[in-house]
Amino acid sequence: MRISVSSDMDEPVARALVAALRDRGHEVRPHGALRSGGDPQWAVCSEAAAREVADGAADQAVVCCWTGTGASIAANKVPGVRAALCTDAYTADGARRWNDANVLALSLRLTSEPLLTEILDAWFAGEPSGDTEDRQNVDRVRILDHGRNRL
Repeated sequence: MRISVSSDMDEPVARALVAALRDRGHEVRPHGALRSGGDPQWAVCSEAAAREVADGAADQAVVCCWTGTGASIAANKVPGVRAALCTDAYTADGARRWNDANVLALSLRLTSEPLLTEILDAWFAGEPSGDTEDRQNVDRVRILDHGRNRL
């Protein structure tokens, strides 16, 4: 899987994230502080990673900043992106299952390496739900992406 990864800081957990993704066999597309010469502003690098998902250059993305909030906000401004800020494995599983999230947002401050492993395990094991109500909600978000406010 091609995964875009962005971080506004070159922190140990960001480096561990890149290594863990590569160890899992994914092609990593780095942005921000993770790429030499990359713009490390959280809004810029999160948008870049999210755009690769929306444009089909990446299958998923992981965006990181100190709290994860700014990275998730920036990523969610890109139409077609459903970014979820996950601080535990249960939330990561739910984001994939119920929200069909395609971008994982992480806090550089709160995410330890053991927790990172748990979150990634849950994220990659998660499958989007086939439940009618769950699909209707994801479809509603797609409509919102296109600027329409009625079904």
